[in-house]
Amino acid sequence: MKTQRKQWLETASAYHVVLMYLFMGVFSSLLLFGLLFTSLWLFPVLYLAWLFLDWDTPNQGGRRSEWVRNWTLWKHLRDYYPIKLVKTGELPPDRNYVLGSHPHGIMCVGSFCNFSTESTSFSQKFPGIRPSLVALNSIFHLPLYRDYLMSSGMCSANCQSLDFILSRPQLGQAAVIAIGGAQESLYAMPGKHHLVLRNRKGFVRLALRHGASLVPVYSFGENDIFRLKVFAQDSWQYLCQVNFKKLMGFSPCIFWGRSLFSANFWGLLPFRKPITTVVGRPIPVPQCLHPTEEEVDHYHTLYMNALQQLFEEHKESCGVPASTHLTFV
Repeated sequence: MKTQRKQWLETASAYHVVLMYLFMGVFSSLLLFGLLFTSLWLFPVLYLAWLFLDWDTPNQGGRRSEWVRNWTLWKHLRDYYPIKLVKTGELPPDRNYVLGSHPHGIMCVGSFCNFSTESTSFSQKFPGIRPSLVALNSIFHLPLYRDYLMSSGMCSANCQSLDFILSRPQLGQAAVIAIGGAQESLYAMPGKHHLVLRNRKGFVRLALRHGASLVPVYSFGENDIFRLKVFAQDSWQYLCQVNFKKLMGFSPCIFWGRSLFSANFWGLLPFRKPITTVVGRPIPVPQCLHPTEEEVDHYHTLYMNALQQLFEEHKESCGVPASTHLTFV
């Protein structure tokens, strides 16, 4: 039985992630700008000078801190839902990996907790593997926020960054990619399992260029922690979402959780729904610097089939009805 103090610590940790995701980037930018007009103006000036010199760090493996990754805060986050990491096979540290993380959900809470923190003991379950969760490039342009994200091991999601991760001399590198991206958040409805994957093949080309094994990963329950307002595809609201995504790189969506003080009212606090992240078995991929479309399609099909099988094998043990199926869009 959890004590009231433990429940509040868990709630605070979950709320911290929401506030970090939604507001920290904007708040840190405004704070830095505001300090320029105070007696503390020297601090933002020095930081901005350092930021200029440090601009490419998110594309060069980031700057992780094992101290940050092991904060007790993340253990409370894990216990709030709770979040569990399930291992189905070995990931030998004598090669590199591309982990496809599904679904994106609203905030990728499962992926963040499992791969950007040590709250679920990733390094103990997969010794010798160094996971790097990649995220939208633009968020690494926001001062202070970028440094906070990089401290957990996150990097930019672009070719330069991914090539850098998988080209390191030390093997055991794992690039973790939410393949569906921001577009998939528009399908993050409770009880639904729709993935934007059918035409997403860049991660396969990446794996072929580096000879990195493909690993399907599915977080059951990721779509259940928020409620989502869904617009009809012929509505002007949906068209606005699509066009905004083309311009800004992410899709705005209307979502809500529970109130901080009562589960009977809407708010931004996620619902306490269990998230189980299942890491599948690796799919060996040969190195091919210039893969053909046939090769890309072949390994893309193998990956989709492996992900489908992973879903079918574990859905009932993770609380998903046997009649539910995974669909690709």
